[in-house]
Amino acid sequence: MRDEYDVVVVGAGPAGAYAAATAASECDVLLIEKRQEIGDPVRCAEGVSKGALSKFLQPQKEWIANKVSGARIFAPDGTILEVSEELAGPEVGYVLERKIFDRDLAKRAAKAGADVTVRTRAVGAIREDGFVRGVKVRHLGEPLEIRASVVIAADGVESQVARWAGINTTLRPSDLESCAQYLMTNADIKEDYCDFYLGSESPGGYAWAFPKGPQEGNIGMGVLASKLAGKYSIDYLNAFVERHFPDAQPVELHLGGVPVSKPARKTVADGLMLVGDAARHVDPITGGGIINALEGGRLAGDVAVQAVRAQDPSLKVLKHYEAGWRASFGKKLERNYKIKDIFVNLSDAELNKLIRSIEGLSLEEMSVAGIVKRLISSNPRLLVGLRHLF
Repeated sequence: MRDEYDVVVVGAGPAGAYAAATAASECDVLLIEKRQEIGDPVRCAEGVSKGALSKFLQPQKEWIANKVSGARIFAPDGTILEVSEELAGPEVGYVLERKIFDRDLAKRAAKAGADVTVRTRAVGAIREDGFVRGVKVRHLGEPLEIRASVVIAADGVESQVARWAGINTTLRPSDLESCAQYLMTNADIKEDYCDFYLGSESPGGYAWAFPKGPQEGNIGMGVLASKLAGKYSIDYLNAFVERHFPDAQPVELHLGGVPVSKPARKTVADGLMLVGDAARHVDPITGGGIINALEGGRLAGDVAVQAVRAQDPSLKVLKHYEAGWRASFGKKLERNYKIKDIFVNLSDAELNKLIRSIEGLSLEEMSVAGIVKRLISSNPRLLVGLRHLF
């Protein structure tokens, strides 16, 4: 690890690693990770679409714990809606082994030419003349300054790097899911479906059961922080497991926060780009973000190369990254945020009515937008606020 690079990427999750790999093909890149192990802890249900993933990477068998054929959505009264894999969204298809997947992405960056280092925590930004010119870090306890033409912040939900650059990344409680997840064995989970449970068991969010093998899977829950009511997400999860999976036994537990907000208003500054959770590139309905992280990382890596070539890391050049992700998936995130704001306030009775209104409907030839339109037409008063979105 030297003290000067073309590009420094802070955070070795999918967004950061993919950005580093993209930029390293033509630039001198450093990828830093604060933890001692890339990919651990796993703060993710680990679901991803087969087709969407294949647009970025050739899936490796080591990454894949299980393949699923669709999703099941459970209403509070137990009514089940089955959705095919193709229509279930970007979180259904493969259930990954994120520990292996994330490390392989970091290896990919290293093979492309990036320097990769762990136990290296960013503790400040180097700012000169209004530009971010690098980061201050502690590597194995030793303070260092690393200068760069471009810094890419992939450092999570409330990015510290962004804050040091003057970008407010604070989230309202109504825009943050407090999540808890067990990896459980001896669990009665259907192996070919990802299951989603709606209702007051998980206020403002949902619970999930994603199969990773025979009698094994990720069982978790997200609760909107504004609806915790003096409890913690783990309290809600324990009650859910006791009710639905009484014989299951935990072998891992992970806790964390997931942004379910609109995308960040500002994801670029002079010398800086935000990617992944730092840019709030997470779907506000599902909380999933792997595919958007890869796309955002690719775009950020490409624009970083442009800036280095032009010797101009100013906002004038880096704004092409923001224009790129907004054109790619920004409008969908904005729309889904409006949908989320309506659904998180529905009662159990209203959710039951919605699911029953399309129960038994053949969904194979319908798009996700078509399903929502059908819900609106069947429940016009309940979902009147969604009409203008479709």
